[in-house]
Formats: sequence, C-alpha cells, structure tokens
Amino acid sequence: MNTPQDSSLGREVSYPSQYDPGLLFPIPRSGARAEIGLDDAALPFVGHDRWHAFELSWLDPRGKPQVAVATVQVPCTSPRLIESKSFKLYLNSLNSTRLDSADALRERLVADLSACAGAPVQVTFGLPALRESPLGELIDGLDVDIDCYGPPQADYLAADAGNVVEETLVSALLKSNCPVTGQPDWATVSLRYRGPQIDRAGLLRYLVSYREHAEFHEQCVERIFSEVSARCRPQWLEVEARYTRRGGLDINPWRASPGIAAPAATYRELRQ
Repeated sequence: MNTPQDSSLGREVSYPSQYDPGLLFPIPRSGARAEIGLDDAALPFVGHDRWHAFELSWLDPRGKPQVAVATVQVPCTSPRLIESKSFKLYLNSLNSTRLDSADALRERLVADLSACAGAPVQVTFGLPALRESPLGELIDGLDVDIDCYGPPQADYLAADAGNVVEETLVSALLKSNCPVTGQPDWATVSLRYRGPQIDRAGLLRYLVSYREHAEFHEQCVERIFSEVSARCRPQWLEVEARYTRRGGLDINPWRASPGIAAPAATYRELRQ
C-alpha cells in the first residue's frame, strides 16, 4: 500500500526530461478515512477534488512549445487521491513531449490521471474566474481569544437547535501542514448549510485548531465535514476549501451531503 512516506515528498527529485506517467503517486483514501470513522463503502458525502493547473506545456508536432491552463476534477469516490508533488512532476514531464493537438494532450491527461486515481477524472482547459471576496459571511473578524492550534478540537463546535437557518460561513484562516514535509498549506474554507445555527466563535476556534495539524488537504476537508455534521447536526452541509497555489497547482476539495448538486459556478480566491 502506498503511503506518503513512500512518495517523492520531502526528497530531492531530478527535473523530469521525458514524459513519464509513472511519476504519478496514488495514495489510498481508506486509511485516513478509517481514522475519522468513515467507510469507503458508505460515505456520508458526495464531492470532488478540483485542481487548477497553471503550468501546463508541451510541444506541437514541429517542436514549438504550447502552453495552457486546465481544471482537473477527481471524484471523491475514487479509491485513491493523487499526491500533489507527483502531480507537478508528471505535468513537468510533458514539457518536451510532442503531441498532435491540445485534444491529444487532454486525452493523455485523462487516461493517466484516471489510472492513478482509479476512477474517471475530468480535464478541461481553462480556469474558473477570480472573485475579490468569497461568497458568504466572513467570520474572521470575530473578537475571540484563541490558544489552541492543534490537534483539531471538535469540542469547540456547537449549534442552537432552536434557531434553524440557511447560511454560508467563510474563513480565510484555515492552515494545516503537509504530513510528510511539515510545510504549511493555506486555504479559505466555506461552510454552507441548513440546520441549527452554528456558533460562529466556536467554528472559528475549531478551524484555527487545524493550524499545526498534519494532514492532506482532501483529508482535512473530510474531517471538517464529518465533525461539523456530528456536532452541529445540519439538515445538509457543504464544505469547500480553496488552497493556495504551490508549484503551479492548487487544490479545492469539495464535500457535500448526498443530494446536493456540485456548484454550478466555481471561482478562485485572490490568494490563488
């Protein structure tokens, strides 16, 4: 079984000079899910991991470099996630590869990424538009004392069962660390829900308690979804984290209650 410690994370790796799909490193989702009580066969959410690729290049049949940007979407039902450094190395391995057309590149990306994830992966050229401010109510201005930065403290979460609301709460203060290298991962997280009104101060303290927590982006979002669901009992819930870019890639895991449609219009944060 592949583990993060087996990947290229934290190791010096030569810049790839030739196309090599073997650079892609899959990590089973089941292990981290089991740690928070999730069963792959009965997930309490739907969702995807949406990647934005800013550094995509290849050669046309005559050797002239081509460049593009792309959006890659991996279903959360895939048995494996794609480790980010391996994804960057794989994309770089295409830089000196001659392809007949952009469509040929897209087909190759779909085939290789789907094989790595173990499920159909969508690839489209282009990126979502930028927004100056996120959709929802920002809770970062709350006047609260905070002294816990890890591990995540679900006990901070609470909701008022006597006051049912539908709202979107946003914080730009989510930070966690890579479980292998310890490097910081920064994100803006949005929680859209209907149900007992979530205590905002408690939610902010909870999100900040990820600050020294070591876990991959996708796993953090699934933990947030699971713990908010368990502690606040929303009728339905949607969680998305928009992580900042590293090495020409950013990732945006999205998890929602079954029956909630994927966002019709996605966007990028200014920090991305």
